[in-house]
Amino acid sequence: MYSESTRRLHSRKSKGLYRDRLTLEGSQGANVSIAGQDYLSFCSNDYLGLANHPELIQAVCEGAQQYGVGAGASHLIIGHHTSHHNLEEMLADFTGFPRALLFSSGYMANAGVVSALVGRGDEIYSDKLNHASLNDAAMLSNAKWIRYPHLDLAILESRLSVSQAKCKLVMTDAVFSMDGDIAPVAELLVLCEKYNAWLLLDDAHGFGVVGNEGRGIVSHYGLSSPRIIYMATLGKAAGVSGAFIAGQEVVIETLIQYARSYIYTTAMPPLLSYALLKSIELIRREGWRRRKITQLTEYLKNNLKFLRWTLLPSDMPIQPVIIGENREVMQVRNKLQNRGILVPAIRPPTVPKSSARLRISLSAAHSIKDVERLAAALRELE
Repeated sequence: MYSESTRRLHSRKSKGLYRDRLTLEGSQGANVSIAGQDYLSFCSNDYLGLANHPELIQAVCEGAQQYGVGAGASHLIIGHHTSHHNLEEMLADFTGFPRALLFSSGYMANAGVVSALVGRGDEIYSDKLNHASLNDAAMLSNAKWIRYPHLDLAILESRLSVSQAKCKLVMTDAVFSMDGDIAPVAELLVLCEKYNAWLLLDDAHGFGVVGNEGRGIVSHYGLSSPRIIYMATLGKAAGVSGAFIAGQEVVIETLIQYARSYIYTTAMPPLLSYALLKSIELIRREGWRRRKITQLTEYLKNNLKFLRWTLLPSDMPIQPVIIGENREVMQVRNKLQNRGILVPAIRPPTVPKSSARLRISLSAAHSIKDVERLAAALRELE
């Protein structure tokens, strides 16, 4: 037993795929401290720079005073607090859906909604570059899982057109987490309406960043449909923790009754829900944060477009630089770290073979000088 585990670990190391952890000694931000060293970080999904916002810190303190620390039980026993309820109502209004339901993480939200809505005899249609949580949810559901090539709507339609399944679910990342491109949601909705399917949008990386006031991908495209099921996380642009599903009344009630990852787990701490009420207020109020991300993104792209490595065509704060092989991307990552700059190296199986990359994440907490420093270092290293 142990020998097989040891063999697998050695194999992963030999292929340049071994994962390690960095341990922060302070708060999340553009500048972080690790083992007594200060670094400029382009690793975080804290896109709006809210994770260390003083108003959120104050809200956490107020929430702890009012609600204590732990929820104490699952939502369906006695763990559902007024802060949870108020946040669900605010999120539904903010995203333009009748109702919303909180989950402890995006992974749990995807697992819950997919397994609650489809099962044996049903069909799931999934973009090949979807997040692992959607893929795992599909496997757990016992539905037939059909993957179509990235953004290939012609193949998706060809498969939907011959389906005899009673219930069909099309699911996609709204903003793809490793490439930074955006799903053609309007066209996907047309197909779902034509072939009588649900459309599940995982907007983990779009919520707070795209759309009017940061309301997400549905607002970005100006869409409204009872077929849309919307998932977004609250630990990225919102700066705190958790996730939610928004949709029609029947969808949310189905989740309350059947979503195992909602029913059988302790509710998220109510003080975090209280803090998230302030976070949504900040997202709506401080539009300069989204404008700054756009400015930084354009500046970085203009300064990296002549690299020998490939900068993928993303207009989002996710800016992937394709290096190719695992060992080379680790060498570049380590050389950047030696210069006091942190950029994560993403390798298979998270991304396809031979497409190992630096995944640059920009934040409103960064400055133009920060981006200049990163771009200069990459030009020196290519």
